[in-house]
Amino acid sequence: MTHDHALHRESGPLAWPLGFRAYTGHGGLREHGDDISVVVSDRPAAGAAMFTRSLFAGPAVVLSRAHAAGGRLRAVTTLAQNANVATGRQGAENAAEVVRRVAGILGVPQEEVLIGSTGVIGRPLPMDTIRAHLDETAGRGLAAFTAGPLDVARAMMTTDTRPKTAVRTVGRARVVGVAKGVGMLEPDMATMLAYVFTDAEVAPADLSGALRAAVDRTFNCLSVDTDTSTSDTVAVIANGAAGPVDPAEFADALADLCLDLTRQLAGDGEGATKLLRVTVAGAGDRAQAKRVAKSVVNSPLVKTAVHGADPNWGRVLMAIGKNTDDTDIVPGDVTVRFGDIEVYPEEPGDDTLDALVDVMRRDEVDIVVTLGLGEAEATVYGCDLSAGYVRVNADYTT
Repeated sequence: MTHDHALHRESGPLAWPLGFRAYTGHGGLREHGDDISVVVSDRPAAGAAMFTRSLFAGPAVVLSRAHAAGGRLRAVTTLAQNANVATGRQGAENAAEVVRRVAGILGVPQEEVLIGSTGVIGRPLPMDTIRAHLDETAGRGLAAFTAGPLDVARAMMTTDTRPKTAVRTVGRARVVGVAKGVGMLEPDMATMLAYVFTDAEVAPADLSGALRAAVDRTFNCLSVDTDTSTSDTVAVIANGAAGPVDPAEFADALADLCLDLTRQLAGDGEGATKLLRVTVAGAGDRAQAKRVAKSVVNSPLVKTAVHGADPNWGRVLMAIGKNTDDTDIVPGDVTVRFGDIEVYPEEPGDDTLDALVDVMRRDEVDIVVTLGLGEAEATVYGCDLSAGYVRVNADYTT
């Protein structure tokens, strides 16, 4: 994108849009550091959200899905390090209690509060420490709400190595996003935890439509390891404090911000050393383009080749060929490029292979596949696969 709002960057500490404030604190979910966050609008706001469709969706998702259905949201609270999934009726009651307590601190309806919970599955929340922390926070009231977007992004982290934030502008309004998630990323409606806050005035229907369109081309085009989380949530809250904006310009800004966060998430994938971007063009339709691109970006053999800068370009052909239901794909009509270097159908010589190694050593590696079937295309985002991914996940709970 080349719109002015897509190129906007702010100097100094990143601040919330008008009418938003936030809190972070240590509630005992992890040993050290803030692990509870709350972001709230000072005024009524429109809201929209999308969630995982996992059959084991956690209580936070179930509760938030019901609250988001009303199209009016004021706040979101996040608990880090514990997904509160597969914890039975008690887990559901605990999630509801957290929302009830947070709503009481804020003085807003419970039905306008979302909750995100991320981390280990199958462990109950440490409610004694959470209750004590929220009671203390209640005593301080809104005076405790001095955290910025970077603070919230840090408090949401689990195995992330860095916080993810992004900002765009639309007219007089600002759009600020925070996200977390570097593993268990293969979306189905949404992905990881991502929250967007704006002081733009946007009608609920326009907000929902803009979010769905943005997610389809950004977060739903992200994959780190093919595993779909039980806690995936993406939400946007618009309080209108800066006045109305053009709906189309807002949709563009939201999509651009979500793409920024998507790239940050892919680049920080567990154990990742490189961003991997796969574009499939010339497809019969977008669904086919996305399907083939995902088969390439998710291939362990492609990902490990990228990690080692091994010019084993035949692995991309293998990944395309796995789409056995796409019988209209003809190998002779397919082309494959790494950056500007074509490796198929022309067999690369030694000089080309040396240049290919240089391309694969970059921090961002682009693979472009053209199917020769039509005009549709899709780009998906992922990362390389290193021994670091195995180490992180082999030791995650120990």
